[in-house]
Amino acid sequence: MSGTGLVMSKNTEMGTRRGGLKRFGTQNMLPLFIIAMAVVATAIEPKFATVDNLLNLARQIMPLLILATGQAFAIISGGLDLSLAAVMSLAGVVGVLAMADYGPFVGIAVMLLVGVGMGLVSGSIIAYFQVSPLVVTLGVLSVAQALALILSGGVPIYSIHSGYDDFVGFGVFLGVPVTVWLGCGCAVVGAFVLRHTVFGRHVYAIGSSASAALKSGVNVRLTTIMVYGVCGACAALGAVVLTAWVGSAQPVAAPNLTLESLAAVVLGGVALTGGSGGIRQVVYGVVILGMLSNVMNMIGVSAYFQTLAIGVVIILAVVLDRLRSKSAQRV
Repeated sequence: MSGTGLVMSKNTEMGTRRGGLKRFGTQNMLPLFIIAMAVVATAIEPKFATVDNLLNLARQIMPLLILATGQAFAIISGGLDLSLAAVMSLAGVVGVLAMADYGPFVGIAVMLLVGVGMGLVSGSIIAYFQVSPLVVTLGVLSVAQALALILSGGVPIYSIHSGYDDFVGFGVFLGVPVTVWLGCGCAVVGAFVLRHTVFGRHVYAIGSSASAALKSGVNVRLTTIMVYGVCGACAALGAVVLTAWVGSAQPVAAPNLTLESLAAVVLGGVALTGGSGGIRQVVYGVVILGMLSNVMNMIGVSAYFQTLAIGVVIILAVVLDRLRSKSAQRV
């Protein structure tokens, strides 16, 4: 081999190694950050690493994980859903009202129907009238929130079936809370659908370029409607978990969850422009936010400062998304 060829070969090998190291660092940055957070949290408050606290942390983050899974579908498709928490509140109120008369199974079914129905309404308006998802879901947020307040009279509803509350809210299966099984199951199903189904490939396609997807034979309207149907289904499952856990249906249930789901998705590495990312990254973002909240609660940080911290994290998540976009363009 000539000297020039040898130099080129070495340069290529070094470039490949650098690329591999860069990909390794990018893929493992968030898991390493989570480990570092856990070490620091344990040093500050040793109770953080106890089994009881970790199970409590898992319970706490499940509603966020479920809503963030739905939010991921919307953002990957090139949109977003601001109505998730409000739809969750409405589904919870209607489901608990139905549960009082017809039992827990009917109540859960009603929650799922309400959530999916509201999602399909949002998706249909976005798809057929080509309106901004931000505007449509903001309008649906107001409608869902108003209906929840009207139906509940503006007060929490505590008439939850005791069996439903005991099994879903505080039940344990194989040593793991039932709510954790539901949340993790939602994330696993979401990841499978995105990566291994035709619908999932279409979601990525329309997020990358809706016009190109349309020219390739993708039914953009139907896919968009289905995406927001998934968002509604996740909001309904969030209502199932949250109502059972707190023992009531709240007409204004965890309103910050929508913004936190956006932060978790973007923090995990899903591009706001759509077309990239996955549920695994979303899980990382959810865990980071959950750990941050859990540690602040344990050391007695005021709720006001916790809200401030979440706001800072959301801003940082948007900045990171922008930096990632610029880095991808340079490559």
